[in-house]
Amino acid sequence: MFASRNRQLLTLFTFLLLPLAIGCADPAADAPQATVGEAAPPAEMAMADEGVPYVMTSDSTIGFVGSKVTGSHEGGFESFAGSIWLVDGDPESSSFEVEIDTTSLWADDERLTGHLKSADFFEVETYPTAAFTSSSIESGEEGGYTVTGNLELHGVTKQISFPAQIEVGDGEILASAEFAIKRFDFDIVYPGKAEDLIRDDVLVKLDLVAAPAV
Repeated sequence: MFASRNRQLLTLFTFLLLPLAIGCADPAADAPQATVGEAAPPAEMAMADEGVPYVMTSDSTIGFVGSKVTGSHEGGFESFAGSIWLVDGDPESSSFEVEIDTTSLWADDERLTGHLKSADFFEVETYPTAAFTSSSIESGEEGGYTVTGNLELHGVTKQISFPAQIEVGDGEILASAEFAIKRFDFDIVYPGKAEDLIRDDVLVKLDLVAAPAV
């Protein structure tokens, strides 16, 4: 009887802790980690006479998921623009660039949105734009690609590489990626509360749609 009661208490204890364990999970834990290094000299974008210009449409999204000990929050940017030069229909011969208006940042909590825009995080008044310019796109595993280029964020420029899926269709280009990046690499170092520390890794989520420039 004593053993049975202990089992019941253990089951109840596990049941009560389950939601907390789920809430504490790191959303970036299972994502591939972006490789980050010193900024490389920018590669020349493919020129107009070498390829077909595409522009990113309003169907594109750039988002992120950050987390702390007690849970996670989703966010992203509402305003950004990007261009792709598609050469011979081949992503590996092509290049692209994206510029983000960091003041358009949003989060799933209004108060958090304001905090993320402050000097503790993105410091958008000082750094109102972020940008990525590709330097190479190479075939990767499982039919995907490895994208490398310079990311300028929070006044810091680093070269990053991350896996992506790229599809060239009839009249559009689709590109998607999910990868983890360390915010400390870009001097975003706010630790959070002592009892609720913010994780360094942030999950980046890209879903980009581009159409031929008119």
